Amino acid sequence: MTSWRYNFLLHLLLPFVYLRLLWRGKKTPAYAQNIEQRFGGHKKLPQGGIIIHAVSLGETLASQPLVNALLTQYPHLPLIITNTTATGAERARALWGDKVHQCYLPYDYSWAMRRFLQKCQPKLIIVMETELWPNLIDQAKQLTIPVMLANGRLSAKSATGYGKIPSLVTPMLQALTVLAAQDQDTAQRFQDLGTPESTIQVTGSLKFDLTIPDDLTLRADELKQQWQLQTRPIWVAASTHEGEDEIVLTAFQQIQQQFNNALLILVPRHPERFDKVADLVAKQGFSIARRSQQQAITPEVRVFLGDSMGELLLWFALADVAFVGGSLVNVGGHNPLEPAALAVPIVTGMTMFNFKQITDILLQAGALQQGHDATELAKIVCEWLANPEQKQKDGQAGLAVVNANKGALKKHLAIVDDVLALKK
Repeated sequence: MTSWRYNFLLHLLLPFVYLRLLWRGKKTPAYAQNIEQRFGGHKKLPQGGIIIHAVSLGETLASQPLVNALLTQYPHLPLIITNTTATGAERARALWGDKVHQCYLPYDYSWAMRRFLQKCQPKLIIVMETELWPNLIDQAKQLTIPVMLANGRLSAKSATGYGKIPSLVTPMLQALTVLAAQDQDTAQRFQDLGTPESTIQVTGSLKFDLTIPDDLTLRADELKQQWQLQTRPIWVAASTHEGEDEIVLTAFQQIQQQFNNALLILVPRHPERFDKVADLVAKQGFSIARRSQQQAITPEVRVFLGDSMGELLLWFALADVAFVGGSLVNVGGHNPLEPAALAVPIVTGMTMFNFKQITDILLQAGALQQGHDATELAKIVCEWLANPEQKQKDGQAGLAVVNANKGALKKHLAIVDDVLALKK
């Protein structure tokens, strides 16, 4: 697919894109309230700063150590955090408030991207992980704005997809100023797609540089006392997708046969599914409490629905064992390092291609195990719950992996320094 075909198709889809925004806005008002931003119609933007694009919730969380460091290192430069999804935007505002300017990145129409970039005239664009758009990169090149791909990752599956449209992908990758890859495999895949070797640096993953709030353990201990959880085995199933909740609940039924006072904290990935999952839990016959309704966990409650935003670390801090979702369906899994950083052993499904290197390291350390179905998940969880010493050992192994792999943030900041120095 050539550039003109790509742009032709985008413009054919323009009416449907607009209608989809209106439709999504009925369920999530943020989509309807910011339509003008999707086409470069931003009203007020700070100029001469750094844009950090984090498409959704996962990328926003991954960008947290980098954004915090940039706020400290470059207090004179405004930071613009752009998102594509409402959940990502909401989390960015919750994390940084008025310390940054949060807005939506326009859809990848050349005229919309140009309007946006001309309004804010950034010194640098930092794109998180894999969110590369041809017209964003092309317009930045035309306006001589450097573009950095930070925390870059590319699975073999995604690389195969990119490889099918080289006439579109290769010029985009060749226009990047610098590509900070999480690992050597990612670096090689990008190079095979046409990224110049001179622009690629292997930095490791920013996800290892996550920060645990100082008061997190205290808050978790207070909740344990308040809800009388000290003697209850707790399994946290985090970031579940449609099709996974049923499997998790089936596994939990089996866990309860061995640990009849066990508690499941179930945290769906997407807020629009909260009510649907609550109905599913009730239909399965479990007594349920919901965080969104400020309901306490009483001794009768078997499933606690973590239907809130920004509290996942707190639920992990309560956990004896954690399940990381997106791994029983073809999503590719989510970040297993948050429970690892809290010394909580992890179980996942078999589909973790988004975090293959991290998963492999945790598997080798014994901090993570994988199961194909509900029965295998239940068996793994029960083995850890029945053997507290082994559970603690495996949890500590995960924490050791996190600590041993820190350092990507320092490398990213050095790259930013170099790029900004060239821009002066």
